[in-house]
Amino acid sequence: MLTEIAQKTRLAAQHLASLPAIAKDVAIEAIAASLERHATEIVAANAIDCQAAEGEIAPALYARLKLDATKLKGAIVGVRDVGKLANPVGQIQIHREIDTGLIMQRVSCPVGVLGVIFEARPDAVIQIASLAIKSGNGVILKGGKEAIESCTVLVKAIKAGLAHSEVNPDVIQLLTTRAETSELLNLDRYVDLIIPRGSNEFVKYVQDNTRIPVLGHADGICHLYIDGEADFEKAIAIAIDAKTQYPAACNAIETLLIDRSISREFLPLVIDKLQTHGVEIRLSELGHQILDNELHLTVDLAIATDWATEYSDLIIAIQIVPDLEAAIAHINTYG
Repeated sequence: MLTEIAQKTRLAAQHLASLPAIAKDVAIEAIAASLERHATEIVAANAIDCQAAEGEIAPALYARLKLDATKLKGAIVGVRDVGKLANPVGQIQIHREIDTGLIMQRVSCPVGVLGVIFEARPDAVIQIASLAIKSGNGVILKGGKEAIESCTVLVKAIKAGLAHSEVNPDVIQLLTTRAETSELLNLDRYVDLIIPRGSNEFVKYVQDNTRIPVLGHADGICHLYIDGEADFEKAIAIAIDAKTQYPAACNAIETLLIDRSISREFLPLVIDKLQTHGVEIRLSELGHQILDNELHLTVDLAIATDWATEYSDLIIAIQIVPDLEAAIAHINTYG
């Protein structure tokens, strides 16, 4: 069954790879329009997933699972933004004369068929599908089980949009069971690249159980460093936005590094603002000494594991560093 799906995806991807850029951009707009038409159905399906997952998964995972009308509108804007990007296919990356009259070029081209395994994050379906079409690739998707209703309706809407374009809807496929994930890893004849999103343990499992090339990732903590010459108002605004705008996102900051030369003045200000936005503070021992609790702020003491923790929540660790070089060293260690 899955072999047949992969064969269909590969044939559709081969046709997609031959299409001009304008045809792909028209298909991407068709996806956006279809998502808008199916918005009510998508939000309703997501509500089912969220209701089933409530209290069963971590708050950060629940935030990623949720796809309400506002978040869906933002995702659709993102689809149209992908359509506006320059065509990534056919770009000459290397042009070199290696002998008289003998020119070597490296030209960008589609990979073929991608197998993308990701967490229970429905908006990832939208992002991956639009980027796959733009780059001329077919894609077989496998999302987390908590998002099965959302992913099913989203792929249905995407395929409905592609049906009004030159792109064969078979170019996008969705898997729904754990058994299919294992089977996908064995389809090296039809799948050209596996992209797993999840824990390091999961990425390693994928790498150890497939002959297909794997594009993996590593853990990392996002940092914000406040330099001794920073504008306080701007620095605080950036810190608030980078922590609170979407704390469950993987690019939200988890550690704030403050130059010691400004720490006595800046630290109480930024802590007060962060706490106003509901952020829990984990402050280093040196930070506690500098703060001296002069404002009677409720601040926890950071421990060693805080510097290596991706909270994905309204929690932030704050460290005081002597200078930029120390900040870079800290980021290199934990980032």
